[in-house]
Amino acid sequence: MDASQAEALAISALGFVAADPALLPRLLALSGIEASQIRQAAGEPGFLAGVLQFILAHEPTLTAFCEATATEPTRVSAALRALPFGDDHFEAST
Repeated sequence: MDASQAEALAISALGFVAADPALLPRLLALSGIEASQIRQAAGEPGFLAGVLQFILAHEPTLTAFCEATATEPTRVSAALRALPFGDDHFEAST
């Protein structure tokens, strides 16, 4: 997976989280940003990798995202590795 594909998947994941009234507050609390800062944060190195880490860290969230977007979980992991500051050693709780 190349960086542009990874970025597109991460943006899709961000949209998925932002549309969920339970997930968005969790992401904001963990990232320490305000809802009004999401657009700006999405352009900063590492933020999109953090969104994918957030998705991967919780199996029910990963499953829901993958089902909603017809994405294989392995593609989410591959996207994380392709992004700046993606952690090659990150292990999902799947």
